[in-house]
Amino acid sequence: MKEVRALRQHLLNLLDGEHAHVNFDTVIKAWPVKLRGARPAGQPFTAWRLLEHMRIAQWDILEFSRSPKHVSPDWPEGYWPSGDAPPNKAAWDRSVRAFRRDLKAMKNLVAKPSTDLFARIPLHVAARPGREDDSPRGAARR
Repeated sequence: MKEVRALRQHLLNLLDGEHAHVNFDTVIKAWPVKLRGARPAGQPFTAWRLLEHMRIAQWDILEFSRSPKHVSPDWPEGYWPSGDAPPNKAAWDRSVRAFRRDLKAMKNLVAKPSTDLFARIPLHVAARPGREDDSPRGAARR
């Protein structure tokens, strides 16, 4: 039981970004509006594309963890926004709020004592009929 509490706390620390160079909120609050759609020299992605990718991937993992009926987006195109820049300030703000909301939900799921951290997650409909599940999670299941 002590080991499960330690694992639960460690996962919560990781979700909080305590072992990262910098956490999500620190980066986001300091990100200049004019650079949200800018691609740094030599880098393949803009801040907007990375924010949306993180939001979509986190939402998918959360829903995958909560519901066997969850259908994941197509890989890889479903995990990336279509443009390099947010269409407007409201889109950026919505994405940040959604990321924070889903992060909080995942932390609540991990913190809940009734959540069995060692339970096997059943195969989801992410592997759609007639389609090989080639997502990273699908590969991890094989």
